[in-house]
Amino acid sequence: MIVGGIAYELGRQSSLSIHKFGWQFWQTDVWDPVVSEFGGRPLIWGTLYSAVLALLISTPIALGIAIFTSELAPQWLRKPLVFLTELLAAIPSIVYGLWGVFVLVPLVRQFELNTPEWLKSVPLFTGPPLGVGMLSAAMILSIMVIPFTSSVAREVMKVVPQAQREGAYALGATRWEAIRMALFYARTGVIGAIMLGFGRALGETMAVTMVIGNNAQITTSLYAPQYTMAAVIANEFAEAADDIHLSALVEIGLVLFVMTLIINTLSRLLIWSMARPGRPRRRPALGKAA
Repeated sequence: MIVGGIAYELGRQSSLSIHKFGWQFWQTDVWDPVVSEFGGRPLIWGTLYSAVLALLISTPIALGIAIFTSELAPQWLRKPLVFLTELLAAIPSIVYGLWGVFVLVPLVRQFELNTPEWLKSVPLFTGPPLGVGMLSAAMILSIMVIPFTSSVAREVMKVVPQAQREGAYALGATRWEAIRMALFYARTGVIGAIMLGFGRALGETMAVTMVIGNNAQITTSLYAPQYTMAAVIANEFAEAADDIHLSALVEIGLVLFVMTLIINTLSRLLIWSMARPGRPRRRPALGKAA
């Protein structure tokens, strides 16, 4: 009922923008409140691009933390590491944003200034060395996503039956091969942990707003300032000049809501397809000793 109520209210409040722009709202690159021209495509691009980049950065680190704390770390080190990792999830978004402005952005700017000339010809690394931009946003998002993904993945790894590891060792597997078997057994939960982190990255607002540059454009450059849907709502909602501007911002919220539902549905289908019984499974090889 709550989900349905949210969808209904977002649709009702954005009806003016929907009737005026129609499907062009999703296909237009111009976001200009001065002339009342609103197109959501650059914002959709910025949201997905930053979330995917954050996922690519955070997933290996988060899984490494989960594997180390559940399989490799000694008992005296495990609890402090778990506590420190989960502490990252308790830090408010605005604090991450302040840290990003004063620490991360200068480091990124220095990195951009030292980029070799031959690398600047690659579209991924073009643009002025401002420091604020997609690279800073993706890095701060990845830091914020890590505790969610690693915590869930660690709990999933802990419930893998010990018999799975003992069976691998009995077949002559190395320690790493036994961990691979445990990961394979827990793959459904690990995918769920990654998708949880992806959903967290999609909706992040304040930290991203403070470091992404807030410029509505579509570009693959990591150095270019860009915009996300959550950021534009946070920046412009309180200062909306007229009804059409306010309605367009609510429609952005509706698009983000629909996008989140679609991604969660697809991830649920993926997890279901991996977990359903009777599906042939290809297990990783245990090496020559097996």
